[in-house]
Formats: sequence, C-alpha cells, structure tokens
Amino acid sequence: MSSNQPSATFRLGDRAVKRLGYGAMQLAGPGVFGPPKDHAAALAVLRDAVASGVNHIDTSDFYGPHITNQLIREALHPYPDDLVIVTKIGARRGADASWQPAFSPEALTGAVHDNLRNLALDALEVVNLRIMFDVHRPAEGSIEAPLTALAELQRQGLVRHIGLSNVTPAQIAEGRRICEIVCVQNHYNLAHRADDVLIDDLARDGIAYVPYFPLGGFTPLQSSTLSAVAERVGATPMQVALAWLLRRAPNILLIPGTSSVGHLRENLAAASLDLPTDAVEELDRIGNANA
Repeated sequence: MSSNQPSATFRLGDRAVKRLGYGAMQLAGPGVFGPPKDHAAALAVLRDAVASGVNHIDTSDFYGPHITNQLIREALHPYPDDLVIVTKIGARRGADASWQPAFSPEALTGAVHDNLRNLALDALEVVNLRIMFDVHRPAEGSIEAPLTALAELQRQGLVRHIGLSNVTPAQIAEGRRICEIVCVQNHYNLAHRADDVLIDDLARDGIAYVPYFPLGGFTPLQSSTLSAVAERVGATPMQVALAWLLRRAPNILLIPGTSSVGHLRENLAAASLDLPTDAVEELDRIGNANA
C-alpha cells in the first residue's frame, strides 16, 4: 500500500505533488456562486490545508466567479515554494449562476489574465482546459481551436503546463498531438467508473488523473458495502472512498473539497488508511455493479 501513504507523490508537470490535495470550489457561496457564508472560515481552511502539508490546490476563476482565487491569494500569498496551484478555463458564469462555454481565443486569454491577477501570479503552473460541449459530461467534438489558443498562451510564458477536463479519450489523443498534456480531470469515483481504462492508459504514460466529485459530488456516496467496510476498518465511509481511489492507480491525484477545517482533516487522514485486500475487492464490486 505504499502508493497511498502521506509521503507518496506523483508528477504534475515538472513538479512532484502529494497525492492528496485540496479543491477550493466549495469555498464559494451556494452553487459555487457568490461569496462564502463565513469569510474567515474559508481562509482558515486554506491555511490549515497548507499547514497540514497539502501542496496541490485546485481552483478556477469561474468559481464565484473570482471568489476562490481571491481567497487563496488572501490566505496564502506569498505562496510556499512547493505549492502548486492548478486552475481551469473554458467556462464563464452567467448572472443567473449558469455555467456557459467560453472557448474563443479572446475568452481564454481573458480567463488566463483573470487567474493571474486574482491569484497574484506571473505565470500559472497548470491550466486545465474545461471542455463544455456538454456541461455535465464529456461529449465528442474537436478541441483543436481552443487548445491551440491555450498553447499559444503557454508559448508566451503565461502558462507553464496544460491539462484537460471533461474530455473523452479521443479528445485527449487529439490534444496530445497539439501540446503536452500533463493531467486529465474527469468525473470518477468508487461508483462512477467510466474512465477505468483511460486511467490505466494515462498511468502508463505518466499523466496524472485528477477525479472530480471523488466523494459523489451532487450527493455523498452511499452504499451498504462502503459503510460496512468503513466500520470494519475504523474509518468514515468518505475516508474509505478516498483511500480506495489512492489505491486504484498511482497516477490518481485527489482534490476533495470542503469549507470545514474538521472535514479537511478527516479527508487528509485518508492518506494513511490501509485498506486490506478483501475490503478493496468488496469496494471494487460497487463500481462493477454500476457499470
């Protein structure tokens, strides 16, 4: 189980990050829109994450919009040398809090500059291009035009590394012909296993896979099997779900989000949870049943 120990890392671009990081999305208001209910609590979560050893934070300037990046800057700037902040572009928020595509070169350039300004950075370490052909799931279509525009911003030195989000295997292959892809961020968890083959393919090529909604997203994962395993190993169901992901493949980097320091610490404790083989086999069957 060495792959999910607290010291375990994986390459993200040219940086080594711990496999259990933090996602900042939940720091914004309800629906990832507007300011947090408790500004001081949001800052406390970010500071506690870094104090606890987290060196990979996932964010976007369309969270809020602008809110999470401004909180990250207020809480953590000047940033620790080992901290890798990953952001994403390709969407914008409507006045009604809707999620809308923002793929034009002008929109992508503006988004990169928004992230730079709100994070107070000269260059963004990793930028994920969020594909929005379907807001909720990957949908086929060429990504050449927006990715070429992002690659140009990389050549200008504003972006160091590029990843993809909400994409199909065909789009990843297309993207890798245009520029180096260092990570893929798709929906994946114990019950939602559509990317099983993709994860293994990316692992062979040394590309990080960063699952969003690792604990279920819309509603927490619920399963009698998950609850039974958690009781047996003396952990919470969510800790077990995270530990299973860390064991699933060495290239998986986790970014569970929370606005609570207590919940943050609970999530981080999953890095040292050792799941016995029989428990892993039981948990595997949850995903197989939903396949």
